[in-house]
Amino acid sequence: MAVFKKQYTKPLPRDAEVFEMKGQLYARWINQRGRKYTAEVFTAPDGSQRVRLTASTFTIKSKDTSGIVRETSSKCRTRSAAESVQSCIIRRRERVISGVLTHEEDTISSHAEAAISGLVTDYLRHLTLASFAPGHIAHVAQHLSRLNEDCGFVRLADLSADRLEKWLGVRRDEGMGARTRNTYRAAIHSFCEWCVRNGRLNANAFSRVPSADEKSDRRHQRRALTEGESARLLKAARLRPLAERGRTVQKTSPGPLQRKRSNWRLAPITPETLEEAAQRGRAALAGNPNELRCLERLGWERALIYKTLLLTGLRIGELASIRLSHVDLQAEHAFIELKAADEKNRRGSIIHIRADLATELRDFLAGRADAAFLIETQRNARRNADRSPLLFDIPNGLCNVMNRDLAAAGIPKRDVRGRVVDVHALRHTFGTNLCRAGVPLRTAQAAMRHSDPKLTANVYTDPALLDVAGAVDKLSGLPAANDVGLTCEGMKKIPETDTPGKGQSDADLAIA
Repeated sequence: MAVFKKQYTKPLPRDAEVFEMKGQLYARWINQRGRKYTAEVFTAPDGSQRVRLTASTFTIKSKDTSGIVRETSSKCRTRSAAESVQSCIIRRRERVISGVLTHEEDTISSHAEAAISGLVTDYLRHLTLASFAPGHIAHVAQHLSRLNEDCGFVRLADLSADRLEKWLGVRRDEGMGARTRNTYRAAIHSFCEWCVRNGRLNANAFSRVPSADEKSDRRHQRRALTEGESARLLKAARLRPLAERGRTVQKTSPGPLQRKRSNWRLAPITPETLEEAAQRGRAALAGNPNELRCLERLGWERALIYKTLLLTGLRIGELASIRLSHVDLQAEHAFIELKAADEKNRRGSIIHIRADLATELRDFLAGRADAAFLIETQRNARRNADRSPLLFDIPNGLCNVMNRDLAAAGIPKRDVRGRVVDVHALRHTFGTNLCRAGVPLRTAQAAMRHSDPKLTANVYTDPALLDVAGAVDKLSGLPAANDVGLTCEGMKKIPETDTPGKGQSDADLAIA
């Protein structure tokens, strides 16, 4: 066991003043923090000049519990403090040798002072190697960064369930939803589970932190579209690019400080004005056939994106990853091959396509410049998968585009019950339509690619669109409740007298 200050070398600073004293060269300089240094100068084997410095903190050289000599920084500037750290190392080693602590427990205790920031980096690298989606990894990094900063988690020893519960309570009082709070809890909980598996922690400090009740505090509840709303949405998506060019100008009363033309407003697109605005836009672009063709095709593509989501149940991220090599429209039953890397559950699936949707996809691809490439990629999809074009050009702001399409179709974004319609609501519509069509639950679960049928039946099926009244009407009828002649089989005949008969007790009459 030894306590000493290590020596290290570094290149001679450029602004250093070199001088000679007692036949030895020395250098004097001031660093960026204004601290003065004086060190010996020597010539390295490569011919460069370097300076020899001594560390400001003491290093402890000792044997660990496995008998290996290791050097550990005491982080102490005085010898007495470093010797105290040395004593703690000796006591811990003796406890392991005597059997009070195991080697595993000693290893875990040595990680207690490790910085969480470095471990989070290793954890995110683990998620990347485990093929988690980049968006999920980014959200985990964001949640862990906020928790570590707000709760003061700097070292592993700082992890405390009490701090996390207080933080969650403050966020709840500020109005944070239950699902968002559970997301933060899941991020730090999974991180600690990874630390336990890798020998950094002995137990997960957050295993007993309760989860919030999401059912009683749902902030973003989606609803399914009716058949009429789905048809209106497809129509609005098809015509709105042209209707945007045919919007009329409305004038409002100008204010005293408004600039010129500041009272000009474009009229909103409504279901009543949608077709008329599209006709005006088509007439305005009569002299520019190329732009007219592009806008018409843009509307067709947007409507086809919605229709594909409604009839396949694909998630928007999954649809955005599909390439022409993944689609087979020439088979007897057209299908889309969803790669495992692009699917949420990372299993890979075959998505069957209805005949009418397959026909429209073929017509749509026939007008694309890369349509001739489709047959080649389908013949040898593996070789051409990396360079195959995408099936749809889905914009990043599709949610905002859909909001405008909903307004043009006259579909409210949020209904009277507070349920919303967004891109993922089209998947809810797909699940609800399967239930309305009488598809068995197990088949609907396979079509939705769910691991739990409860998710298909309870979350992705909108009961408001089910014919519950018609189902009740199908029940067999019952006699009228006021029918005095109503009798039941197996009932004992009650005597006409008000008092119990011979051999018949009050309990028998009560049962009868």
